[in-house]
Amino acid sequence: MSMAKRTDTRSSAPHAADSHDLIRVHGARVNNLKDVSIEIPKRRLTVFTGVSGSGKSSLVFGTIAAESQRLINETYSAFVQGFMPTLARPEVDVLDGLTTVITVDQQRLGADPRSTVGTATDANAMLRILFSRLGKPHIGSPQAFSFNVASVQASGAFKVDRGADRTKTVKRTFTRTGGMCTRCEGRGTVSDIDLTQLYDDSKSIAEGAFTIPGWKSDSFWTVRVYAESGLLDPDKPIRKFTKKEMQDFLYREPTKVKVEGVNLTYEGLIPKIQKSFLSKDKEALQPHIREFVERAVTFTTCPECDGSRLSEEARSSKIKKLSIADACAMQISDLAEWVRGLDGPSVAPLLAALQRTLDSFVEIGLGYLSLDRPSGTLSGGEAQRVKMIRHLGSSLTDVTYVFDEPTVGLHPHDIQRMNDLLLRLRDKGNTVLVVEHKPQTIAIADHVVDLGPGAGTAGGAVCFEGTVEGLRAGDTITGRHLDDRAVVKERVRKPTGALEIRGATAHNLQGVDVDVPLGVLTVITGVAGSGKSSLVHGSIPAGADVVSVDQGAIRGSRRSNPATYTGLLDPIRKAFAKANGVKPALFSPNSEGACPTCNGAGVIYTDLAMMAGVATICEECEGKRFEASVLDYHLGGRDISEVLAMSVTEAEEFFGAGEARTPAAHKILERLADVGLGYLSLGQPLTTLSGGERQRLKLATHMAEKGGVYVLDEPTTGLHLADVEQLLGLLDRLVDSGKSVIVVEHHQAVMAHADWIIDLGPGAGHDGGRIVFEGTPADLVAARSTLTGEHLAEYVGA
Repeated sequence: MSMAKRTDTRSSAPHAADSHDLIRVHGARVNNLKDVSIEIPKRRLTVFTGVSGSGKSSLVFGTIAAESQRLINETYSAFVQGFMPTLARPEVDVLDGLTTVITVDQQRLGADPRSTVGTATDANAMLRILFSRLGKPHIGSPQAFSFNVASVQASGAFKVDRGADRTKTVKRTFTRTGGMCTRCEGRGTVSDIDLTQLYDDSKSIAEGAFTIPGWKSDSFWTVRVYAESGLLDPDKPIRKFTKKEMQDFLYREPTKVKVEGVNLTYEGLIPKIQKSFLSKDKEALQPHIREFVERAVTFTTCPECDGSRLSEEARSSKIKKLSIADACAMQISDLAEWVRGLDGPSVAPLLAALQRTLDSFVEIGLGYLSLDRPSGTLSGGEAQRVKMIRHLGSSLTDVTYVFDEPTVGLHPHDIQRMNDLLLRLRDKGNTVLVVEHKPQTIAIADHVVDLGPGAGTAGGAVCFEGTVEGLRAGDTITGRHLDDRAVVKERVRKPTGALEIRGATAHNLQGVDVDVPLGVLTVITGVAGSGKSSLVHGSIPAGADVVSVDQGAIRGSRRSNPATYTGLLDPIRKAFAKANGVKPALFSPNSEGACPTCNGAGVIYTDLAMMAGVATICEECEGKRFEASVLDYHLGGRDISEVLAMSVTEAEEFFGAGEARTPAAHKILERLADVGLGYLSLGQPLTTLSGGERQRLKLATHMAEKGGVYVLDEPTTGLHLADVEQLLGLLDRLVDSGKSVIVVEHHQAVMAHADWIIDLGPGAGHDGGRIVFEGTPADLVAARSTLTGEHLAEYVGA
């Protein structure tokens, strides 16, 4: 009786702990956010929408996730915090009701040549233990199966102090068995330098035999060292060098030589090229030098390990006739079946954990990958799904999961599976926050926050907060475009030729023969892992005059901005220099014109050890980045800092007419406006751009190139429904100007707009790699013979 009473009392008076059901954000001002205040329900699925650049990531990642991470880091001692990345408190007045945040973003997995899908997850570590326990013959510990561990043998003597002036010499021998292939050092490929790209062997050094960029005949440090070292005959054609001369020419160790009384170091050509070109990050090289490196260096599969990265000994130990190299090369869905057939009481917990991990790969739609796939080759969407794997079976609840466009790179057929996973995480009692553009995922939200109304400075405000039905009825850009449906083209363009691909076998392609029509908009479709990228990036014949715009990250420091990345700053600097009769270097914040106090950064960074570093605006230049005297020079009534603060749209008008008219700059600005980046300011750091903005910036840069065929890899990534229309207009203009455009895409609006569709499938991995349809979008809709056909027909309401 008393128990019933107690229950009644408890139900009528809510517990104080149950009142914290909201995450409250008040006064958020990170990046372009304008004092945003919202309340997000906990244990629900909230989707954040809005045009690209409206402030979604600034609110979700830059404010909520960043503050949660900072508060968790603060629970550790100052000593431990010293080893952690320091995080500044986001600009926000109140953040209340936060829970632990797990961020699953689209940052690429490390592109280190030794990182694979297996090493990036725990699958490889578990397989290594499995083979060290069950493999026959037994060859050693799990390290013996690791391609990142080299075998080592060492022996030596050391003295042990026994006290009272007594010492004893002890001899020790140390051995460690590793699984690394000695020839390729665990990389799977070996690089060779193509000597024909370095010099013309029919000429002598004096006649200008070198064909290396920047190696001029009068250069003291390069050509003249070889010509006047006394080790080689500069007038003898290189092909007539003796064996010793060739050895000295190509491989000689660094040697001191005198040239015109100056002490210099002579070094063989191969090590010199490796140090000056190959040891640098290829992406950071100037375009003409990068082109030379790509020509001169050839990568071939290691002949010793056949690309498996493992030593012969590691490959000799087997379980049920399979070595660890065979297991890693298998498609993960097949490997999961193989592991299911293993039995061993001594390793039962290990087998169960490995089985769970492999099944998670299949469940999340990545069963077509193999564990030996280099992690740097995964797309942003694949990388994000690989990161999700460790959270799928987690027993944690009341956690906030933050996703950045989890449907990127997913065929409409796969989006349903992703939606189910998001709902499953929510139903376990977690708060799920998703930044998303796809209507299919927005539709499952419990709560929607729409940011905008525009991008950049025109965004950063909450336009709508509520249910999906409310969003549909509301008068916001997202609400108006949510039910947009493209119509299939009635009249398609006629091809002007064809790009022939014959016997393509890259990755999972099964001897594909296809003619890709030229002079039209061709869309390559198919489920994730069906072989689309392998077809367009790995099989197009060399010399096809192709400009490829992929989803690779833009490399740039916090000093890089749209003006430096696109080459826009060069004509602007020259125009300022010409108008004022001074040299162009004055108008660069990275060169002579830089403010001496902050070195042109505009801010002064103060490192506070384990506390978050502080960035304060430079008092000398007030954040303008230039020396005061430079700001006295004007062009069209504006100084250089005012020009860098302009938006692309303003600058396009400014450099288009009048005193500041600069055709070279105007042309680049036109291209930036064409790809929908009119709102970006010229001096905005690249590090603050969203993923969609970066890809469009890359597209604008590549549009200047002379190629006749453009290959675009999912250009709708990060694009709002309203921006997709603008992208289609841009693709049409490219085709109408005589270019051929090939697009790898999952967005049905782009498929409907195509002149020709090539559909790969029918499945992923070894179930894909075949052409299942070629023809016009109207034919695909009518036939409904493939997964893509069914979804496109449903989309256009056929």
